[in-house]
Amino acid sequence: MEVKYRVIYGDTDTGGVMYYGNYLRLFEIGRTELLRVQGITYREIEEGEGLILPVVEAHVRYKAPARYDDLLTIRTVLSEVKPHRIRFNYEIRREEKLLVQGYTVHVPVTREGRLTRFSQTLYQKLLSICRESVRK
Repeated sequence: MEVKYRVIYGDTDTGGVMYYGNYLRLFEIGRTELLRVQGITYREIEEGEGLILPVVEAHVRYKAPARYDDLLTIRTVLSEVKPHRIRFNYEIRREEKLLVQGYTVHVPVTREGRLTRFSQTLYQKLLSICRESVRK
């Protein structure tokens, strides 16, 4: 799934280059929109399932900088689903140029902070998204 994002001035450092930490925010935009397009929202996961999905691992490989006013494409794939974890892969491009690639790993945690497994219903939905996402 792809979503567009224009780099705003507040995303950049004094040199007009996107601050490195902001790419993780773009990863969040990508995964949130991927789930939303597939009919699942974080709000539903939190309220309906009683789960939060913290990031427990993140990797970012910087290839080239994004700059103020660049129009970026965030490509997100749900690449792995297990009963106790999911992984999203990301690519951020300006036109055809790959700027950043990376991934995040998330685990389901109860509101009390205990690691748990996805409900069977949510697990099946995530598996379906993963299969569809990887095919594209």
